[in-house]
Amino acid sequence: MKAGVTIFPTDYAMPLADLAVAAEARGLESLWVAEHSHVPASRKSPFPGGGELPKMYFDTLDPFVALAAAASVTSRIKLATGICLVVQRDPIHTAKQVASLDRVSGGRFLFGVGAGWNAEEMAAHGTHDFAGRFKLLRERVELMKALWTEKEASYQGELARLEPSFMWPKPVQKPHPPIHVGGTFPGGARRAVRWGDGWMPIGGLRDRLEESVPAFRRMAAEAGRDPAALEVSVYGAAPREKVVARYATLSVDRVVFALPPAPRDGLLPILDQCAELARKVG
Repeated sequence: MKAGVTIFPTDYAMPLADLAVAAEARGLESLWVAEHSHVPASRKSPFPGGGELPKMYFDTLDPFVALAAAASVTSRIKLATGICLVVQRDPIHTAKQVASLDRVSGGRFLFGVGAGWNAEEMAAHGTHDFAGRFKLLRERVELMKALWTEKEASYQGELARLEPSFMWPKPVQKPHPPIHVGGTFPGGARRAVRWGDGWMPIGGLRDRLEESVPAFRRMAAEAGRDPAALEVSVYGAAPREKVVARYATLSVDRVVFALPPAPRDGLLPILDQCAELARKVG
């Protein structure tokens, strides 16, 4: 089981480039960053975690800029979005950013994607059909796949379209960086089976992964996909030994530990803890 870490990259947290160096030095496999473009002041959409929206949601750096900085000072650790809000992004620009980051990092990018939960944030980007966001997510990802894999790319969906076009560079990884689909069971799992390379459920006390992970693998097999080829990455897990032991019994492929957006002195001891847990399951 691989072990990574995730953080909301902010200007008051340990700089992401420094965090990437420290995580790589400790043998951690991957570094994932969250994304929110902005938070509308109306705050109509309830926070899925309950209560007030934590400050870090208001303060994230752009994930591709932050990860490019991390790529420039590392050589082994994988760099990932967790998650990229594709329904709030222009897919052509995003395809270019993904391919560029994969090139800059030497093929170390993992593309974690999702549809998000903040309806007002999406609406500000022109996505007004909240219920239809999952279809938009799929079509935009399919459009990006065309840009990454075809010399003269085109795509005709109901919500996303691309006239025959050229785009370079292509990603280093072939056919493209792995796409990890975030979301709960069964919807997120179905989307991962249909068009992803892995499923990324959020870990927690009530995640019911003892039921959903085997069900996900059955779902993949029934769809004609190799269950072993679709990674399961438990996202946002607490860095505790009993938590890691639980996921190890489920044979998940990756556990991604949640880090607070803290300065260096606050993060390094937690990184040491994560690294020790990673060695135990590695």
